[in-house]
Amino acid sequence: MIPDADTMAFRRPPDQVMHLARLGSAHPTRLSFLRVLLRRMQAAHWTFDRPVWEIDAKGTGRAVYRANGPDRSYSLVAFAHDLPDDMRSDRVIATAWDATFALFDGTPTAADLDRLAANVPLQEAGRIAPSELVLSRANRSVRLFAHVVERLATGQQPERAEIEAVGYLMRTTAVYGSGKFGAADRAAIADRLELRAPFQAEMLSVWLTRRFSVDLAEHMAVAQGGASAVPLDKALRRRLGVGNSTGLGLAPFLIRHPILLNNWIMAREEAFARVRAQPQAEAQALAGFQAALEDAMANAQSWVSDHPVQLAKLVDLRADLARIAAAGVPAGAHPWDRLWHWAEASLSFEGQEALVSIMLEPHGGLVDDLADGMDAEEAKAFALDGAQTVASFRTGLIRRYGWALETDYDAPPNVARFWYVSAEKLEPRMGERCQDAGVELELPIGIGRITAALDRTLADWPQDQPLAHFLLAHPEHRFMARRVQQSARFPYMEIRDNLLAADMLPIDILRCKLACFGASHFDPRSDRWVRISLFQGLPFPDDLLAEVTS
Repeated sequence: MIPDADTMAFRRPPDQVMHLARLGSAHPTRLSFLRVLLRRMQAAHWTFDRPVWEIDAKGTGRAVYRANGPDRSYSLVAFAHDLPDDMRSDRVIATAWDATFALFDGTPTAADLDRLAANVPLQEAGRIAPSELVLSRANRSVRLFAHVVERLATGQQPERAEIEAVGYLMRTTAVYGSGKFGAADRAAIADRLELRAPFQAEMLSVWLTRRFSVDLAEHMAVAQGGASAVPLDKALRRRLGVGNSTGLGLAPFLIRHPILLNNWIMAREEAFARVRAQPQAEAQALAGFQAALEDAMANAQSWVSDHPVQLAKLVDLRADLARIAAAGVPAGAHPWDRLWHWAEASLSFEGQEALVSIMLEPHGGLVDDLADGMDAEEAKAFALDGAQTVASFRTGLIRRYGWALETDYDAPPNVARFWYVSAEKLEPRMGERCQDAGVELELPIGIGRITAALDRTLADWPQDQPLAHFLLAHPEHRFMARRVQQSARFPYMEIRDNLLAADMLPIDILRCKLACFGASHFDPRSDRWVRISLFQGLPFPDDLLAEVTS
């Protein structure tokens, strides 16, 4: 995406934004992918139905949920299973789940459903076709699911405290798209307006899974309670999202797709700069800011975690939100910019990034168009400029990658980790360099170290020669040379930290990406995997068109 030159003075520079300490404090915004999905469906007046419901009293069978847009339809095909408690696991190596899903392009026939029934429950062990866009699976949150069914079966509503403590009836343990296991490639659907923004098919699949989780609980309540059973209260239903367990497999994506990362961060930073550039704060924006702040404070109070890093961040967040409420929006010229300068001096990174989200919230008319620039045609930026001189190239490298050249990569703590792909699950994993086998299969994730190696080799090369001559002699540096040239146009494309360091926290990378998705209640279970909630507090399909979604 191309930023607005008029906001340059208000835009946070990459060296402020692109460090893990701040990226690991990111909060979802109105530009997060799930919010973009809901706004687009609402604006285009999508409708939703459930043409198939073949679920028995035990909660097993299949169902189809259809989303009907102006040009085409998409169907979530859901399979419910009777999973023993001892087989329920969040780990990617699990082989059975409470529910499995495929997002079908169009409306499936009976033959399609039979084909999917033979493959989707197997997940990686099965195969799907290009008519499927997403493959996923989910497990029940056993305690809350059982509580909701039991209460509804006896004609009572579940306890709100129980719902708030968990926040979802099911949590997905994998959501696969973009060609995995036979699904349609991203290129096949990228020109569709409704799917052009990143991960829209995946978000649609998860959103319809949320509807299925509630329908399944209500169905099982009727099976148990008969005429005594009642549906879930809509206000309580709204507090249920879809949980998700995410591990290291998600982290390298941001490093392997630098232009996409740039466009995500650039959109947010351009939106934030537009708000800061406003000469005055309109009454409607002030009211919206106050409402968003109150929502953020309520969310922070219900956000729980046992992880020491996140516990400390929650303490900071709650204190910082109270400080924002006490300070208020300054009066006078450029109030949003003045509020931000106060925040930089007064709040933690956690509080600052929460404030970014809060400030964007009441400015939809000003910033929502930026969602159209968050996809990326990466192939167009693939070509190298071999005519650039080595001297010119190295000047750009030092100017934009100086952060990478400051680290001693001969010191063991600075190269303690390495990234590789698991042969068992074909998922990225992280190993300890001095302990684990497989270093020879290391992925090019340590951008800092790779950059330093390139710079050392360049230093001994004739500076007046074209870069092409250097790369013919040293083709091992083409990967990094391409990134250096790309960084001139895509300033937010690199995480400016050493991703091989012993003290690096992969959960910071995960939080950055999950915030772009729109995830809330980030709850690390270790430094390498987390649980989050998606769509909590947002509309369900049956009430999307009945309310204004912003």
